[in-house]
Amino acid sequence: MADPVRVACIGMGWWSDVLADAVTRSSKLKIVACFSRSEDKRQAFAKKYGCRAAPSYEAALKDKGVEAIINTTPNDVHLETTRQAAQAGKHVFLDKPIANSVSDGRKITEICRQAGVVLGLGYQRRREGHFRWIKRQIEAGVFGQMVNAEANISRDRLGQFDLSSWRYTAAGMPGGVMLQIGVHYADVLDYLIGPIKAVSGRFAQLVLPGDNPDVASLVLEHENGALSTLNASYASASEYYLMNIYGKTATAYYDLHHGLSLLKRGEKTPVAIPCTKNDTFVEELEEFADAVRGGPPPEVGGDYATKSLAVIRAGIASAREGRRVEVAEILAND
Repeated sequence: MADPVRVACIGMGWWSDVLADAVTRSSKLKIVACFSRSEDKRQAFAKKYGCRAAPSYEAALKDKGVEAIINTTPNDVHLETTRQAAQAGKHVFLDKPIANSVSDGRKITEICRQAGVVLGLGYQRRREGHFRWIKRQIEAGVFGQMVNAEANISRDRLGQFDLSSWRYTAAGMPGGVMLQIGVHYADVLDYLIGPIKAVSGRFAQLVLPGDNPDVASLVLEHENGALSTLNASYASASEYYLMNIYGKTATAYYDLHHGLSLLKRGEKTPVAIPCTKNDTFVEELEEFADAVRGGPPPEVGGDYATKSLAVIRAGIASAREGRRVEVAEILAND
């Protein structure tokens, strides 16, 4: 077995711990260093995960014991932090979205390509066992022509977030809930139904304080002619996930409370599909580690992540301007 990839975690927030916990569940990566501008946060992280607390980001990048960076910094510094890592020859695992603008996403992708370092993006939802199962059935022809889908990703954030956090500001997370969590199910819809070519969007701020949408809806037009709808909310009374996939010859129903079922044309009752819960975080990090060791590139790299961002940016533009927006327009101008 190859030696574990030695990583430094940068950006100490709650999500850094989610990924760090996943690293501890894997034998393919090892946390050796960390950095945050907050000394208290980096010291606490170092103690929790048994790693070195670097006095600066530059020091972490100069550390010859560090091979890769797990980057959970704010979206608007992804470009600069990744640039510095790539120039230091460090591979980068970057949490979604790749950036706040398409132009930054492109620059990040090209910087890593030119430096010859691996760039992996954290899109773990597509890896969930139920979506992998649906994908296999679609590829096997069980669904026939894809025609429609509906998705909902909702959480209750009332009284549960810090208004000073960049994640809940229009500057730090443009598009609010849709870029924060909706992007995951936009990715799943692209993964299952096919590439998205145009978006119509509506956004609202109904419950939460601050300056960012807490409810958002998109109508997605796929290149194959299928339509899908995506709703995302931080203003719901409870956490909920829904993904119904409609083909000409079969329908898959998934929701958080009832799991996955399949109904084929001509049948009356959906058949429950057992799916073992898989560790999506470990899977994506181990795939990244394998790529660092010379294996295939990560499933989600910079080019795709930039297009995924463009879908959400198209939804933002549509909501702001009251028109249907082509993803190609955003890719050309954002």
